[in-house]
Amino acid sequence: MTSAVDPNPEAVRPELTGNGDPGGPARGRRVLGAAHGTTGLRVGAATLWLSVIVLLPLAAILWQSAGGGWGAFWSAVSSPAALQSFRVTLTISIGVTVINVVFGLIVAWVLTRDDFPGKRLVDAVIDLPFALPTIVASLVMLALYGPNSPVGLHFQHTKWGVGIALLFVTLPFVVRSVQPVLLELDHEVEEAAASLGANNVTIFTRIILPALLPSLLSGAGLAFSRAIGEFGSVVLIGGAVPGETEVSSQWIRTLIENDDRTGAAAISIVLLAISFIVLFVLRAVGSRAAKREELTQ
Repeated sequence: MTSAVDPNPEAVRPELTGNGDPGGPARGRRVLGAAHGTTGLRVGAATLWLSVIVLLPLAAILWQSAGGGWGAFWSAVSSPAALQSFRVTLTISIGVTVINVVFGLIVAWVLTRDDFPGKRLVDAVIDLPFALPTIVASLVMLALYGPNSPVGLHFQHTKWGVGIALLFVTLPFVVRSVQPVLLELDHEVEEAAASLGANNVTIFTRIILPALLPSLLSGAGLAFSRAIGEFGSVVLIGGAVPGETEVSSQWIRTLIENDDRTGAAAISIVLLAISFIVLFVLRAVGSRAAKREELTQ
């Protein structure tokens, strides 16, 4: 009699089972170990690079700011000139950030939702402040809004001139943060809301804006951080008038020129702390908004 054929495919093809591979489990462990080793190498390289480029310079400036002790640090950051520079820097930077949020969103919307001649050119111009040296931006602002302004506007040595210069150099941050999110938004949700009777304002505030909020806050934080530390673009148009147009970065330069490196480092630490806190808070708020948006979908 002929024996019955075993229908079990594993009996016919033992290579499909772990038992069919003599080195299967051991080889899997070796592959897993190699993967973990590669991950550790990448993490180590990234940590080393981050330490050399970011952490060590920050540690150095922190160490230099503490060189004269707490008394010298507090004296440097609480002097009348320092407080005036903080006031000018923060008030102008906040105003610039608010304007950037509004008009950056409008520009991103136009570039993603509208078609018009020269669209690619406009999209390329958005990145121009990234590529242009900041001192050149200051020269451009001075040529347009200086004493010999071709448009009859004289903003040199005024807060308006500083604000315009900061608007120029911080333009791309909100636009480039919001633009990819706008491209990824599902238009069918907007169309469904419109078919149910929702008007454009309701669609924007209830559907589009919640999805854009994390990227909008991220771009606003980057724009604000760039504005409070900007130097080159405001040198010529601002003129460093104490209490009027002298921002903190220019006060730092004055301290360095007067050989007060400890005071300059102290002012730098304050700007770094403000920038870090603003970025951290906005990222946290944006992260919560993103999670809330995921839960509602």
